[in-house]
Amino acid sequence: MESPARTLRSRPVGCALSLLLALGLAACAGTAGPPGGGPDAMGAYRVGPPDQLRISILPDPVIEREVVVRPDGMISVDLVGDVPAAGRTTEEIAGDIETRIARFKRDARVTVSLAAALSSEVTVLGEVGRPSTFPLSRQTRVVEAIGTVNGTTIFANKDSIRLIRAGEGRAAVYRVDLAAIQRGDMRTNYVLQGGDLIYVPPGIMASIGYGLQGLLFPIQQLFGFGASVATTVYTGGAGGAL
Repeated sequence: MESPARTLRSRPVGCALSLLLALGLAACAGTAGPPGGGPDAMGAYRVGPPDQLRISILPDPVIEREVVVRPDGMISVDLVGDVPAAGRTTEEIAGDIETRIARFKRDARVTVSLAAALSSEVTVLGEVGRPSTFPLSRQTRVVEAIGTVNGTTIFANKDSIRLIRAGEGRAAVYRVDLAAIQRGDMRTNYVLQGGDLIYVPPGIMASIGYGLQGLLFPIQQLFGFGASVATTVYTGGAGGAL
């Protein structure tokens, strides 16, 4: 089945971008550890227009609805009217509804879940099968996002993947250890948010190969012979090695 991913660039351009990003991220050796250290410590998904939410209010009478977050960031809920949703987690929205509805139903229990996340996108670059940007259609974690772009290549450095999240003033960079996740340690398999960038860096040998390719390319153009060793060995498009 065709992936929803939208391919951003050809392999050669992707390789060049990967090398530039690797050099830039090298300066971020002191990447921040997520507060609290748990898989969701960086924050759950925050709702935005036009996300679809599923709301359940118990007990009798049972109210179950699917609502769309309007452009003004509000949702309409039975009994309580408009409730702010944009920028909040589903748990925060449920708590607000429960507080409002307590005036009518003291024993009300409210749950809110994400039916469809339509407000945001995630980008995956570097040593992956198909560097892409794709929409978050539901709650998605790092491993799922990498799988969506056909997994990592054989050149990937799986224990030094970076999750880059925009913040106020500057971006926060978090280390993702895919090798550890594959061993069952899910602490860095974070829930993604709109605007997140996942960068899969090359391993040491691949980095050397890309560097040689960059050095030899002008010679190849000038004299008509090539950097075939560096190009063939290190820039193959092997993917699906998640």
